[in-house]
Amino acid sequence: MKNLKNALLLKQLYHLKQLGYTYTSVVPFKENEPDLKLPNTLETLKKQATECHLCILSKSRNKVVFGEGHPHAKLMIVADVPSDNDDINGRIFTGRSGELLTKMLENVLELSREDVYITNLLKCHALDSHSPSPANVHTCYPYVLKEIELVKPSMILSMGELAYSYLSNDDTPLEKVRGSTFVQEQYTLIPTYHPNYLLRNPSAKKEVFADLLKLKGLL
Repeated sequence: MKNLKNALLLKQLYHLKQLGYTYTSVVPFKENEPDLKLPNTLETLKKQATECHLCILSKSRNKVVFGEGHPHAKLMIVADVPSDNDDINGRIFTGRSGELLTKMLENVLELSREDVYITNLLKCHALDSHSPSPANVHTCYPYVLKEIELVKPSMILSMGELAYSYLSNDDTPLEKVRGSTFVQEQYTLIPTYHPNYLLRNPSAKKEVFADLLKLKGLL
């Protein structure tokens, strides 16, 4: 693009020289920069995400799965990717993992889903939910950051290794950091296992129970 701008400018200068100009003040070719700012309300942000076609997942998804819950929740939950069931319904945390999350919230934190804000790093179902493409995650990540900016939670519970890695910029394995508190500039982060992991590894439920009790004390 820079070479194209220089070529257009050089062409303009040669044209002026042919007309007899020996000196002139030329305004160089300037391309209008696109407006990359995201909307400042959750409603309009969701609309933009629903119409997003910035990555290849937009071709394979059924429905965009945007965050939902209390728009000014004190606690935000950030998980990894939508499930197959979420992709079909267009709702976050449906099916067995959603039922388990609801029980965790109600039985341990004494909160309903309406009391918290829940979202994922990816808004579209990943073809490989265990290892989605970094390009896909990077494309969606600005939506998550904007959700955090708009909701302004004081606590974020990250569920899954991918969510923790992006929110903390740390690649430490989740089993080594789960239950720890990381004080960020705007919120405190506590990482734990994803409900899908608990469905496959029921013995880890006691660890998540301890993580949630710690979170409850901080809330």
